[in-house]
Amino acid sequence: MAGMAISFKTLLFFCRIVHRRLIRSPHFQHRSNWGCNSNALHLKIHRVGRAVLPKFFLEDVGFEGFEVLMRYGRKMGVSLMEDKHKGGLNLQEIFGEEKMGSEDIVGFGSFHRSLEHHYFSHCKEIYLVNEAEKNNWQNLPREKYPKPLIFHDGRLAFKPTPLATLAMFIWTPFGLLLFSFRFLVGTTLPYNISIPLLAFSGMRLIQSKPNPTSISPTKKKKPKGLLYVCNHRTLLDPIYLCGAVRKPLTAVTYSLSRLCEMVAPIRTVRLTRNREKDAEMMEKMLTEGDVVVCPEGTTCREPYLLRFSPLFAEVSDEIVPVAIDVQVSMFYGTTASGYKFLDPIFFNMNPSLTYSIKFLEKISSETSINVGMKKSRYEVANHVQRELGKALGFECTNLTRKDKYMILAGNEGIVKDAGINKSSTN
Repeated sequence: MAGMAISFKTLLFFCRIVHRRLIRSPHFQHRSNWGCNSNALHLKIHRVGRAVLPKFFLEDVGFEGFEVLMRYGRKMGVSLMEDKHKGGLNLQEIFGEEKMGSEDIVGFGSFHRSLEHHYFSHCKEIYLVNEAEKNNWQNLPREKYPKPLIFHDGRLAFKPTPLATLAMFIWTPFGLLLFSFRFLVGTTLPYNISIPLLAFSGMRLIQSKPNPTSISPTKKKKPKGLLYVCNHRTLLDPIYLCGAVRKPLTAVTYSLSRLCEMVAPIRTVRLTRNREKDAEMMEKMLTEGDVVVCPEGTTCREPYLLRFSPLFAEVSDEIVPVAIDVQVSMFYGTTASGYKFLDPIFFNMNPSLTYSIKFLEKISSETSINVGMKKSRYEVANHVQRELGKALGFECTNLTRKDKYMILAGNEGIVKDAGINKSSTN
C-alpha cells in the first residue's frame, strides 16, 4: 500500500531478532526432529507477527490512500521480492478470467518502483504516488480501521524507524539505571517522600481528589473496608492506587507470577477461580482493610474495556470505581507471550510516563445486590464497566482474558508456579 512508510530493511531487522529468540529457546534446542521444529518455528513467527505488526501498519497508513483503496472490492498487495522469488503471480488465478477480461483491475503504487511490475499492464487505471505526497497524508483515524485494534503484543510503544530504534538502544543502559532508582524509591520510602522523587525521575501521577463523603464507609456493627474496582492497564495499577490514596491496600489478583508476588511492595492475594471460595476470601480481606480488584482479569493497552467479572458485586456494598489510564513513551509494561517478570522492568525504563487515576462516585446501596433493588451481580458489574468507560472515553466490550491470550499467544494465559514463567494476568 502506498501509505506504508516502514522500510523493508526495518521489518527484516525485527524479523531476524524474533527468529534468533525463537531458535535459542530451550523448546527448540532440545528437539531432535528438525522437521517438527521448522513447522513449530513457522507457527511461532506467524503468531508473533500477527500480534505485533498490525499496530505499526495501521498507525502508518495514509488516510487519503486508504480512502481510494477502499472504493474497490478485492485487494492484493505485491512486493518486488515476492515477484522475483516466486517467479511472478498469475493474476488470472487470483482474480479470475472474468475479472481479467472486464478490465476492472486498478493498480496502486509509487513512482520509483511500481512501474517495474508487469502486473500494471493488466490494469484499467493506475494510481501512482510520490514520497512528497505521502508525507503530506494524514494518519488513518482509529474509527476508520477495517477492524478494531483491541489487542496487540510487543514491547515497543513507538514506531520502529531506524533513528528511533537507535535511540532506544542508546537509552537502554540509562533505562536500567532509572529502573533501579525507581524500584528502590518506590519500595523503601514512604509515600510523602517517594512520590516527589518519582515525579522528579519522570513518573507523573495525575489524580482527581476523591470526595470524602462519597467513599467513606457506611457505619455498621461490623464495618468493612472499601472495595476499589478499577480497570486494568498494567501490573502496577494497585501500587499506583496506593500512592493516590496514601495508604496500603490489599490487591486481589486472578493470577500472578511468584516472583512478582515476592517483590510486590503491597499485600497480594491470589484467587482460586472458585466463586464460593473467592467470595469468602474477599469478604475476609475486606474485614481487615481496603481492597483493590481489577475485574477484567488482564490488561488492555488500547481504549477498550474487557468484560468485568461480577464477583466483586457479591462481597461489598462499599464499591468505589476507579478509572485508570497510562501513557508511556518507549516501552509497554505488559506482554501476552513474553516473560512476565520483565514487565515492571520495561515499564520503569520509560524516560517519561503518566498515570492518570480518577475516583468516581461510590456505588450507592440502591445499586448493590445485597440491599434495595436486588439487582443481579451481572447488572452491577456492567454498570461499573459503563461508568468507567464513560469516565475514560473507552469502549466497552464483551471480550475476556481468554480471548486476549488465544489471539495473541495461542493459549489461555494460565500462570504456573515458577516465578519467571511466561503468561500471566497481564
